[in-house]
Amino acid sequence: MTQEYDIRVFPQVAANEQSLRDYLAEEKGFDVRTITHLRILRRSIDARQRTIFVNLRIRVYINEMPEDDVYQHTDYPDVSGRPQVIVVGAGPGGLFAALRLIELGLRPIVLERGKDVHERKKDLSQITKTQQIDPESNYCFGEGGAGAYSDGKLYTRSKKRGNIEKILNVFCQHGASTNILSDAHPHIGTDKLPRVIENMRNTILRCGGEVHFQTKMTRLIIRGERREEGGERIVGNGNAQVIGVEAENKSLSSLLSSPSSIKEYFGPVILATGHSARDVYRYLAESEIEMEAKGIAVGVRLEHPSMLIDQIQYHNKQGRGKYLPAAEYSFVTQVNGRGVYSFCMCPGGFVIPAATDKQQIVVNGMSPSNRGGQWSNSGMVVEIRPEDVSDDITLSRDNGITENDALKVMTFQEQLEQNCWQQGNMRQTAPAQRMADFVNNRLSYDLPKSSYAPGLISSPLHFWMPEMIVKRLQEGFKIIGKQAHGFLTNEAVMIGVETRTSSPVRIIRHTDTLMHVRIQGLFPCGEGAGYAGGIVSAGVDGERCAEMCAEYLKNEKGA
Repeated sequence: MTQEYDIRVFPQVAANEQSLRDYLAEEKGFDVRTITHLRILRRSIDARQRTIFVNLRIRVYINEMPEDDVYQHTDYPDVSGRPQVIVVGAGPGGLFAALRLIELGLRPIVLERGKDVHERKKDLSQITKTQQIDPESNYCFGEGGAGAYSDGKLYTRSKKRGNIEKILNVFCQHGASTNILSDAHPHIGTDKLPRVIENMRNTILRCGGEVHFQTKMTRLIIRGERREEGGERIVGNGNAQVIGVEAENKSLSSLLSSPSSIKEYFGPVILATGHSARDVYRYLAESEIEMEAKGIAVGVRLEHPSMLIDQIQYHNKQGRGKYLPAAEYSFVTQVNGRGVYSFCMCPGGFVIPAATDKQQIVVNGMSPSNRGGQWSNSGMVVEIRPEDVSDDITLSRDNGITENDALKVMTFQEQLEQNCWQQGNMRQTAPAQRMADFVNNRLSYDLPKSSYAPGLISSPLHFWMPEMIVKRLQEGFKIIGKQAHGFLTNEAVMIGVETRTSSPVRIIRHTDTLMHVRIQGLFPCGEGAGYAGGIVSAGVDGERCAEMCAEYLKNEKGA
């Protein structure tokens, strides 16, 4: 017999299985000896009052053991020799697209500009040692995408976009803790996610798919295109159809084995390049492939001592104590018609350098699975809409090309990152300011210790950051400080700048087929295309694009 209960218990009870058995036996009238197994279905912490409770939905097995696994398995068949689909990008959108293609009997060819998840880690360590960014292997580019070394948070509010439970189960099947199925705010952890990603890649390879690293798409192969003399612009005639991609393999083995590193891969294309592939956006814009500017959020990475956040959120001077996890927070308010909110909160984590090219400073946050670090950080950002960015914004580029309107938010984003780099002494040393000093327009004469490994330099962020961001952050911090006493403090440090919250463009696609509005066989996918906002929603969108691509191939075959 099994029974399910919603219970509300103290943290010390929730932390110990025997305590839970005793509690259930007493509250529900069981003989504790008949409880053979417990399974936690949902777990959340209620810290709204001084007395902290843990809310659990729990399945109790009486005189029997569960016959099923905690997670649902997905069968992946051998797709060798099946029709192939090109997946550009091995982030969550691309990986879940590839796995879903295999389920549907199609053969994915995954092209990833960066390195595999283990080689990539070596390049990340060099950022601190050399202050240099590898433009093809960094915290945004490489196997696993931007989320691989950014905490692995799996929480999403996009409940209507697709099968979220399926995404979590696939992660479990590839090695993630089954706790992600029950936690209210699940995360895998920066230390655990790389292995999970590697297992997903191995599934693709075992089933007959291909994964090519250091292989960068240089152009789409389009049937029905014509080019202006001496130009690259695609002029649609109503019958344009993507039939593959041209890509450059920059791995040493490829360069040694072939005089040419350019290769063509044929099939419909799922374009899942991530939110930082600016060269792809520029290629699409110059080729007149329809895009539009999309709003983003811009601000700083705010870092507090984790003990302070624990004290604030758990209403206890002793912090979280023995039985509670590092405290999280989520703040949102409105200032002058724009949202000001916390983003990608990393309890017990650290701040990382997330730029993708030279002359940029971008920061992000990450944390290990145990979230045991001495600092907690979060993006604190301001909503930026396309209309907030000047239509005549330009960026100095070597080839003298002026960006078009679809790229104006991206250009604004890039300018701010370059300005931050200049403030940071033209290294990855990040400009920073104590929080209360920022609110009061004061320079910080010293800075607290920080988790940001390349180092901080005191800088008046209130002076050089755009006024529309500064004023809203200052007012937002005052509002949040009244909600959470002790949050607005000079113990906290603001590190500039947080800009890669989402894609600054949207590649326009049909809502029903998910195919590009003008070019058949092209499926813009995930966060980079402007249709997702994190690991889970990108994975969901990847699966949907795979399904629509399968339908497209079915219709093509029947035509």
